[in-house]
Amino acid sequence: MRNLVQGVRRFRTEVFAQQREYYKKLAAGQHPQALFITCSDSRIVPNLITQTAPGELFVLRNAGNIIPPPNAGGGEAATIEFAVEHLKVEHIIVCGHTQCGAMKALVTPGAAEGMPIVNDWLKYAESTRRILRDNYEDYTGDALVNIAAQEHVLMQLEILQTHPVVASRLVRGALTLHGWMFKIEAGEVFAYDDAEGRFLPLSETAVAETANV
Repeated sequence: MRNLVQGVRRFRTEVFAQQREYYKKLAAGQHPQALFITCSDSRIVPNLITQTAPGELFVLRNAGNIIPPPNAGGGEAATIEFAVEHLKVEHIIVCGHTQCGAMKALVTPGAAEGMPIVNDWLKYAESTRRILRDNYEDYTGDALVNIAAQEHVLMQLEILQTHPVVASRLVRGALTLHGWMFKIEAGEVFAYDDAEGRFLPLSETAVAETANV
């Protein structure tokens, strides 16, 4: 805990001291441009990866960046609704990552043994598991885990569209969905390209995404 307390002190004396006026503006309200949905994994830091400041991202995190269906209730559906309806975000990014523990548990029988709540949670990723079983039976190990993470991102984008508030904004052209993958070992972000049908380095898809805004 000592390093955390020291970090708080440095924030107060070094960061906040230099950005006092910015934080005063933040206190008046938030206007994030995107809802960023990603894994709780400690190696994934949305604001660091995107180099955004406080107030620019509305972040939803859980084990495996899982989006339950809207009728499941819970914090995920409420967070999505708040971000889209109240904050009027124009983009939703679902960002998976390599070496994801939730995806390892999903593809490895017995990996979540002794964790009944985790097992129940992973039931919301059953569609991803079936896609892997029926289409990637020749893959194992890290290769299967990383494929699982990619397929899972795409499935979450489909589930997002079943949320009424998201569906409504998509029809109006007021919202854009993005599927990203963060490769931890390379520090690189890949974005799903509909035209190519695969994940490409974000630098290669940025122009196309910007044109769709």
